[in-house]
Amino acid sequence: MGRGVEWAVHCCLNLVWIGPEEAVTVTRLAAFYDLPVAYLNKQIQALVRGGIASSVPGRRGGFRLARPPERISLLDIVTAIEGPEPAFRCAEIRQQGPFGDERESVTGHCLVDQAMRRAELAWRRELAAQTLAGLTEAVERDAPGVPERARRWFSSHT
Repeated sequence: MGRGVEWAVHCCLNLVWIGPEEAVTVTRLAAFYDLPVAYLNKQIQALVRGGIASSVPGRRGGFRLARPPERISLLDIVTAIEGPEPAFRCAEIRQQGPFGDERESVTGHCLVDQAMRRAELAWRRELAAQTLAGLTEAVERDAPGVPERARRWFSSHT
């Protein structure tokens, strides 16, 4: 999983704390984390295509969440950034090497592929069960000053 997922989740947290009434530019989001604007813009655009963020045109434009944080799962964010493809792709390498021509060695589904798919399914279920709202609550509980400090930073860096 690329860094873009981490960047996207953190940006979404800031959009929650800033609130739905204010749009934030990519430049401001990038400055907050000292990230490259062009690269972060790709992540934000992916969030827009995934229906997680929306673009607000105009002088006071920028980005905000497209739906309530209760309706955005971590899987939604990961899928928007990384795409829906499975993390593991079986290339059937068992058909290569010294046993590749033995029929009993290559019949049925690859057991490595099956194990990896089960693990990925568990991972995706866990991500789908966690919402942006739940993560926001956890951060606010464990680091209660962060949301307010983030709001103040964004309001003073317009």
